[in-house]
Amino acid sequence: MSATDFDLIVIGAGSGGVRAARVAGGYGAKVAVIEDFRVGGTCVIRGCVPKKLYVLASRFRDEFEDARGFGWHVEKPTFDWATLVAAKEKEITRLSGLYEQTLAKNGVTLVRGRASLAGPDAAALPDGRSLRAPHILIATGGAPALAPSIPGIEHALSSNEIFDLPVLPERLAIIGSGYIAVEFACLFARLGVQTTLIYRADLPLRGFDDDLRKHLAGALGQAGVNLRAHVSPTRIDKSATGFQLSLDDGSSLDADVVLAATGRQPATQGMGLDKIGVAMRDNGAIIVDAQSRSSVASIYAVGDVTDRINLTPVAIREGHAFADRVFGKTPRIVDYENVASAVFSTPEIGSVGLSEAAAAEKFPGVDIYETAFRPMRATLSGRAERVYMKLVVNADNQKVVGAHIFGPEAGEMIQLVAIALQMGATKQDFDATMAVHPTMAEELVTMRTPDRRLRRA
Repeated sequence: MSATDFDLIVIGAGSGGVRAARVAGGYGAKVAVIEDFRVGGTCVIRGCVPKKLYVLASRFRDEFEDARGFGWHVEKPTFDWATLVAAKEKEITRLSGLYEQTLAKNGVTLVRGRASLAGPDAAALPDGRSLRAPHILIATGGAPALAPSIPGIEHALSSNEIFDLPVLPERLAIIGSGYIAVEFACLFARLGVQTTLIYRADLPLRGFDDDLRKHLAGALGQAGVNLRAHVSPTRIDKSATGFQLSLDDGSSLDADVVLAATGRQPATQGMGLDKIGVAMRDNGAIIVDAQSRSSVASIYAVGDVTDRINLTPVAIREGHAFADRVFGKTPRIVDYENVASAVFSTPEIGSVGLSEAAAAEKFPGVDIYETAFRPMRATLSGRAERVYMKLVVNADNQKVVGAHIFGPEAGEMIQLVAIALQMGATKQDFDATMAVHPTMAEELVTMRTPDRRLRRA
């Protein structure tokens, strides 16, 4: 392999890296993608896709129970963990293969191995090979951070390993309360696992609108999750039956499996970035400008490795914009203002724009429209389930600057609401939109009177 074969080297075959490589290849560039694991990255292999499959599996428990209220007589269902794990593995293997085919169709060379940088235009592999290109894109994503740093933390699993447990545990302790923690808490509780969520804050899901957090905490409790707020683990010890967690309030907790879901960190360790002058933050994130260029002109970075907005669609958009600019000669900058996100708890959370607190801090006047109601299916199933919706409106120009949904299919709804926010929709635009009845989403266009008017003195 010649040292001058490539116009672009992409390190990392996740969502952002594959998109950049594919688009650059489509423009006629000679591209190499270096990957040391499976093509598809965290999202496809051990993140969004397998997690959503497990979430869907867990929700059948509710479906079986709810069916009785609609006249169905369902025998007591049973669940087999090994079947789910095998089905998940088959699906992500299929998707990984499709990613490889996409690269090949666009003339991209896939190189197996763990790369490090040998210079601003060179990538080195452990077998002694060296690849060169005038442009290098770092798209290595992030990795779970085993934290807090306490005695015995090595006994905990990360979100990488939790998908492939040999057997379904009876007792699961989860450290953390971010979206990874609450999603796993919801799904394992519905699979029949005694689940405990341990976190320092007063409510789970820090960073989201506080009303969403309150409704989520209530739903977790209804699902049987043991919420241990305002506590942190101090050590993890092996016991005769599993593990014992000591907590800083003096109590202890027994578990068969401990999941550390306290966050992720950019995967830049051992790449030699510092040796060639690539500026990074303390957590290892590559500092980039609006064009995803690092402090070294020939080196770019997209996705979670930059620690901007760590979502798969963002990485894909960044990778595509990079390829358009550099190889398609099309100026393109990613807009981060109205990035929607979904948390696949049960019920789901969908959120876009500003929270109520953030809007009140940014604007002198904010109007809050909100509604909470029982979904139609719960009227016959008898399930104690509530839907909550909130619109945050800038009082000066009546623009909707935030939308937050807690309920079934919230992720699907928020995607469409995000289009309206991106187009600058006002509350009057929402009001003028005809409702679709009977749906949950119709509530988004039928809230007429503000529940709160927040005004700065």
